[in-house]
Amino acid sequence: MLDGIMTGLTTAVMPFNLMMVVLGCFAGTFIGMLPGLGPISAVALMIPITYGLDPASGIILMAGVYYGAVFGGSTSSILINAPGCASTVVTAFDGYPMAQKKQAGKALALAAYSSFTGGTIGALVLLFAAPALATVSLSFQSSDYFALMILGLTAVAAFSGKGQVIKAMIMTVFGLMISTVGTDMMSGAPRFTFGSIDLIDGISFLLLAMATFALTEVVMTVLKGQHREEEPEMDMSSLGSMKLSKDEVKEIAPTVARSSVFGFLVGVLPGAGATIASFLAYGLERNLASAKQKLQFGKGALRGLAAPESANNAASTGSFVPLLTLGIPGSGTTAIMLGALIAYGIQPGPRLFIDNPDVFWSVIISMYFGNLVLLILNLPLIPYISRLLAIPRPILIPLILFFSITGVYLVSFNTFDIHMMVFITVAAIFLKLLEFPMAPMLLGFILGGIMETNLSRAMTLYDGDLAFLWERPLTLTIMIISILVLLMPLLARMFQRPAKKPASDEEVSYEGEG
Repeated sequence: MLDGIMTGLTTAVMPFNLMMVVLGCFAGTFIGMLPGLGPISAVALMIPITYGLDPASGIILMAGVYYGAVFGGSTSSILINAPGCASTVVTAFDGYPMAQKKQAGKALALAAYSSFTGGTIGALVLLFAAPALATVSLSFQSSDYFALMILGLTAVAAFSGKGQVIKAMIMTVFGLMISTVGTDMMSGAPRFTFGSIDLIDGISFLLLAMATFALTEVVMTVLKGQHREEEPEMDMSSLGSMKLSKDEVKEIAPTVARSSVFGFLVGVLPGAGATIASFLAYGLERNLASAKQKLQFGKGALRGLAAPESANNAASTGSFVPLLTLGIPGSGTTAIMLGALIAYGIQPGPRLFIDNPDVFWSVIISMYFGNLVLLILNLPLIPYISRLLAIPRPILIPLILFFSITGVYLVSFNTFDIHMMVFITVAAIFLKLLEFPMAPMLLGFILGGIMETNLSRAMTLYDGDLAFLWERPLTLTIMIISILVLLMPLLARMFQRPAKKPASDEEVSYEGEG
């Protein structure tokens, strides 16, 4: 292992490969900032460039673009509520409210620090534990994945305000329903397509995210135009301070550490990826927060921004574990990288350690350099990036519309997606006016497809019997945790009520006597 690390270090510190890291991070950051393009588009754009490079340099460049795009995707989420990629949708929940409170600088700096920490922790764990983690990820069966998705859905309470749990559950079910549109992965039969060829592949998550966040925000801004006109245009004072106080660092440090490890472990699971990691990390942090802190989530909570940013970068690193050690892509982006490796004549899997140690170890070591480069690149650029806030709204709104629509169109080159986007935006505005939260719908949509596929596989293995829920110890453990998480808010209320009742009775009797 030490020989492999030394081989990788020698390869990674070659001037040309260091230049590839810097170039990849720089390109990825700016592509990630454009709403809708994200890491998959960014890495796909790099494939023609990497054909003339040796395998180690080519994969290092693509890896740099990958986590650069995830890193940069948070910028547009924070500044204009238009997520740069799917994994930064959660960043907008608390990042955008911070920008509205003239704390854009602090939000961007916090995102940069959290991303750096998450990516670095992920790279270090990957360096020393990749072979062992590959064995762990192989031990997960379909029933365990199904239970894990159920646990993810119990985080729905984290995406709802006080007294909105029922609305959040309705939106989760709505998201699960949308995820069933398209072709059934098990039988191959089309479902809920209404005879339309355009719906055979289902509805894109990117389309749904852009419609419910970027476009909805634009339309809501226009609808509130009369009130907005009375407000002064945002100037550079909106940037605010980029410094974090000691108390703020103490508050977010445990969150960043927890979310980094949690995000990495989710990223290791084949097919999970950074998007699910960011949603689950946000849900975990809100559930761990005190009653007072919970009220701040969705309104500019530091923990609500630090958790998804740490988790998605750690998960991006973690997704390389199944890719490099098993030959299974951990996300859509690593699936493109798998194709690139095969094009180079390299077969990812258990023998990659032995056959191509320079590729394996240099990619892992370059990740640490990449995170360092991203931090050095992004922190000095924050004052310039934040100038997006200074753009007058009559100019900014058409720009958001242009990038959102173009980003979705470039994924499929199908005008039907734009029509669908408009339809979803209208529905989202109606639901938002009725104070239905959008995040649970996205959570249900993301987890729905994976949950259904693994449920079908588990049912097939057990001949249609639900015994898999309790026969496998790991599945049973995850299901018990899910039930406890779901009952926690109810149990908390039950314990709180007896303490409040005597006080209120005394007050009433005292007032009566008076």
